[in-house]
Amino acid sequence: MARQAPPEEPPKGAPAWTATFGDLMNLLLCFFVLLYAFSSTDVDKFEAIAASMSKAFSIFDPGGESVGEGDAVGNGISQLSNISEMVTSLGKNTTGNSDNKDYNEDGMGEETFESKSFSKEDLSNGEEKNEAPAQTTGEEQEITDAQAKQQLEESGMKESEELAERIEESVNEEDLSKQIDIDFTSQYVSLTINGSLLFDSGSAKIKDSAEVTLGKVAKILEAYAQSTIEIEGHTDNVPISNSQFKSNDELSDARALSVFEYFRDNAELDPAMIKHTGRGDYVPVADNGTPEGRQLNRRVEIRIFNQLSDVS
Repeated sequence: MARQAPPEEPPKGAPAWTATFGDLMNLLLCFFVLLYAFSSTDVDKFEAIAASMSKAFSIFDPGGESVGEGDAVGNGISQLSNISEMVTSLGKNTTGNSDNKDYNEDGMGEETFESKSFSKEDLSNGEEKNEAPAQTTGEEQEITDAQAKQQLEESGMKESEELAERIEESVNEEDLSKQIDIDFTSQYVSLTINGSLLFDSGSAKIKDSAEVTLGKVAKILEAYAQSTIEIEGHTDNVPISNSQFKSNDELSDARALSVFEYFRDNAELDPAMIKHTGRGDYVPVADNGTPEGRQLNRRVEIRIFNQLSDVS
């Protein structure tokens, strides 16, 4: 009977597969440690982001619905026929309350849409409440613009009123109250001088007697040299007939220019801050059907714009 060979001794050391297994376990350990580190980096920031995503994309709401079994996830590829319904439902704004669902003919629940408005306090406390402010609609933007315009109008009126009071004091000091009418808008204060006081009929040459009046006006304007000043010439609607001017438009232009040139040459004013224009008979302040009305329409207006005006 043959003798049985002695069994072979196993190789010394651990089997080779244990090294691979150990490396795999180390990698898995590092992976889960990394996931844990990510999950605890900044809980507050994560919650804020989750709340913002919830409001914007209708996910992460407390008590909301996730993609459940049978929606292309739980049962694999066989459920891909429902993918469009799943995407549509994800686009809706869920509220986390099953009472807010509407049911279609197939019995599938659909979350109803709810909007939420935010006050100024909500905007200032948005970080504490983890809520995102709603976007401003076109109608709300129009209301906001209208309110801002109204507030600017009121501020301009107040500014012009104060400016008019100071100018009126100066006019009274210069004894010009009978020659100048003062008015104001939210943009400017106007000083109106009757045309017959400054010019002869059909002429744009300043009378010698009017230079005293314009000199006093120039002194008043020097106090507001940093403001934009506009000179407007106006006429009545009676057609002009002389060799110098072919229309009331040219006459009103020439009269405004004459007053501008006087201020440029006799006052310490920056010509770049002064505008001059003729308006003809297009902006009457009285009825041109009467001699008195036509006399009032023949005028020169000097406007001093306030600091809140949008003129440039």
